[in-house]
Formats: sequence, structure tokens, C-alpha cells
Amino acid sequence: MQKSIRSNKEKARIAIESIKESRTIAELSRDYGIHPNQIGRLKKHLLENAEQLFSRGSNNKEKRLEEEQAELYKQIGQLKVENDFLKKKLNRI
Repeated sequence: MQKSIRSNKEKARIAIESIKESRTIAELSRDYGIHPNQIGRLKKHLLENAEQLFSRGSNNKEKRLEEEQAELYKQIGQLKVENDFLKKKLNRI
């Protein structure tokens, strides 16, 4: 079978059809021209990540905000250290 790049929409459609089990993996493989193992991986990926479809992106948004906040605190700490260092140098002059 020839390797081809598939859109996420097409991958989702294949995974959903494999979950329905109205056709066998071999039939899906033949119809879509994709290796049976890949169909199994798509199905497994969909089942493992289906919960995120209903989370409205709050987990990703919260994680991104926490990472951004941690980075900002790190920068504040670095600036405070630099500021204190410069104050000490200024007092020596």
C-alpha cells in the first residue's frame, strides 16, 4: 500500500467506522487503502482522547495559562535578582 497523507477529518471518519464495527478492519483497509494496523491505531487514539472532545478546551487553556504564569514568575524572579544586584553596585559607587 502506498503511503498517503490523510486529513484529520478523514482519519476521524475511518476511526469512527472502525468503532461502529459495521465492517471488518480488512474491509476498511481495502476501501481506504490504509494498513489494518493504522486503522487500529486511529481507533485506539480516538477512544483514548474522546473525553477531550467534550471538555471545551478548558484543560488545554488551563495548562497553557499555568505554563505562561510559571514563565512570568521566573522572569520576575530573574529581574528581582538583577535589580538587587544593581542596587548593591550603585550603593558602592
